[in-house]
Amino acid sequence: MQTLHVDVGHSRYPITIGSGLLANRELLDEQIPGRDLLIVTNTTVAKLYLAKLTGSFAQRRIADCILPDGEQHKTLQTAGWVFDALIANRMNRDATVLALGGGVVGDIAGFAAACYQRGIGYVQIPTTLLAQVDSSVGGKTGVNHSGGKNLIGAFYQPRAVIADTDVLATLPDRELKSGLAEVIKYGCVWDPLLFEWLDRNVAKLLARDAETLKYAIGRSCEIKATVVARDEREHDLRAILNFGHTFGHAIEAATAYEKYLHGEAVGIGMLIAADLSLRLGLIDAALKERVRDILARTGLPIQAPRIGAAKAFELMQMDKKVVAGAVRVVLLEKLGRAIITDQYSKAALDATLKEYFE
Repeated sequence: MQTLHVDVGHSRYPITIGSGLLANRELLDEQIPGRDLLIVTNTTVAKLYLAKLTGSFAQRRIADCILPDGEQHKTLQTAGWVFDALIANRMNRDATVLALGGGVVGDIAGFAAACYQRGIGYVQIPTTLLAQVDSSVGGKTGVNHSGGKNLIGAFYQPRAVIADTDVLATLPDRELKSGLAEVIKYGCVWDPLLFEWLDRNVAKLLARDAETLKYAIGRSCEIKATVVARDEREHDLRAILNFGHTFGHAIEAATAYEKYLHGEAVGIGMLIAADLSLRLGLIDAALKERVRDILARTGLPIQAPRIGAAKAFELMQMDKKVVAGAVRVVLLEKLGRAIITDQYSKAALDATLKEYFE
């Protein structure tokens, strides 16, 4: 097992990465407090891992809430079903919510935990690569709205993150590639050595080599923990982790959260952000092509949906990084260094949006 820690001052919690963790009773007893547990999962994951996790607890009162699978179900209505389950099972403030699933389950369960009785404990048990490398760490919780992605939510840190790498064996190839998009993001904005390592190890990652995946997860979590510790609530530094997300969220919203997985939309968004960085003279064409090449070799889409530049910009205006009406974007200055700015040529942005969305 590898154990890291996230420390945001008011909260310090472990991230445990390793094999066989869903059946590790000692670890689960240590990191999951309370007699009463509500396991929140979805229809896909429940069939695979709900019984295994439930069977790993002794002398606990356990209930479950099984949600439909898919980003399109990340809504207030679905979060309401978690509240219903907590109330129906008469759970109090000493109960713990366990988020067993990918990013959607984690965000919904964490949001429900943040709100129920003004806050109860929750633990992230991510079952997708994307959740293990990114969304389970850092305390972002919430749901989507028809007007935009993650517009309703809270910063609420988990008690622990338990990432069992064995569950990746049942992850569909498309979901695996989606998760790798977030690892590529870390290389682009923070760690050029990670980017170089990814460049050399794409084939091993796609082949699900256990040690290679474990390194990708561990290094990603190290970076996320470092950034979150410095800026929990995304006032400045943490926003760089949204590289590609402003464009990616617009793509997801425009396609009703049904056509693209989150990592797929973010991958396209990173390419668009690299294109804008090039047009503004921040990077050279070679770096943009490197970003495009690694996305393509990972098997991620690099073509944006033709929703129109005007529609794309309209959806970008609902991004959470918008301040005083100005759309701020995360751009590359060089490999491993990103900036967030609203000081850019509108003509360059228009040209980029037309290139990818028209």
